[in-house]
This record gives sequence, structure tokens and C-alpha cells, in this order.
Amino acid sequence: MRTKALAVLFLSSVALTTGACATSAEWAEWRAHSTHYATGDHLVFSWRNTEGSAPRVTRKDLELSRAENWWGKTITVSPEQIFRE
Repeated sequence: MRTKALAVLFLSSVALTTGACATSAEWAEWRAHSTHYATGDHLVFSWRNTEGSAPRVTRKDLELSRAENWWGKTITVSPEQIFRE
């Protein structure tokens, strides 16, 4: 039983130390804001546009990002890729 507990502890430690890595620039960005997302709209946009998938950006998203001062990694799309809603 003790061996299983030690194995779980070891694997958890490895997962935390390797999975929680960020660059100094990413940490600076994180510390500059009091929350992970600026607003609920920012949260929905970020969850909808995960890394590795084709971005889905609407005119409303562009307006909201400017009005609400969203932060984070910028998604670049050409004008013809912007969805109309």
C-alpha cells in the first residue's frame, strides 16, 4: 500500500513540474492581470479557439476584444476568415 502511495505522489510531482511550465514572458503576462480572462466573452472566445484548431473569429469578437481589453496570445486571421453573425 505504501508503494502505491509513493508512486502516486511521484507521478503527481512529475506531472506538476512538467505540465506547469511557462516562459518568463507568459508569467509576466499572468501576473499583470487579476484574473485569467478579462470577461465571460473572453472566456467563451478562448475556449472556442483552442491551439491546434482553426480559429473562429466574428466581428463581434473583434469589437468585444477592443472594448473589454482582452489579453493573451493574439489570434491572427485575414479579413475573409472573419465570420459574420
